[in-house]
Amino acid sequence: MKNIADKIPFEIPENWHWERLGNICTISRGGSPRPITDYLTTKSTGINWIKIGDAEQGGKYIYSTKEKIIPEGLPKTRYVKSGDFLLTNSMSFGRPYILKTDGCIHDGWLVIGDIDNVFNQDFLYYALSSSFMYNSFREIAVGSTVKNLKSDTVRSVLFPVPPLKEQERISKYLENLYLVVSTIEQHLS
Repeated sequence: MKNIADKIPFEIPENWHWERLGNICTISRGGSPRPITDYLTTKSTGINWIKIGDAEQGGKYIYSTKEKIIPEGLPKTRYVKSGDFLLTNSMSFGRPYILKTDGCIHDGWLVIGDIDNVFNQDFLYYALSSSFMYNSFREIAVGSTVKNLKSDTVRSVLFPVPPLKEQERISKYLENLYLVVSTIEQHLS
């Protein structure tokens, strides 16, 4: 990349490259129809309303929602699809989740999409969960009382991108490592 040599946080292997997130995937903010109570429904024709409470604490995926909104709320929110990444953008910002359902998101979420040509899904999850990325997000978060991430500043964050095959190897290694840790934790409890 041009003109970022002084911004590179650390050296990476020769076959990797640094890129701004917004140059390699889409990043958008959710939206909320208001007042939300006017848009909630229990009908089967409702659209999943994905809230932060639907994410399991410490979990990786969001499989289902507790609430739905009426189709009339769709123009006032953002529709997301299974496979998209959600990133919390307020309070405990920077926490990633992988969607395993379709639905709409409110303005407490950012959606990271169009990753398939650049990222292995598991690799991106682990990379976004890293302390390096959290610290990068913390540096750009705004607000005096409650820190928030904005989609345009998240787009500007530098991200180390390995080749896809290497991403697959890294994510499989991490999956195995987490399995070992989980097994040890179970034996200790």
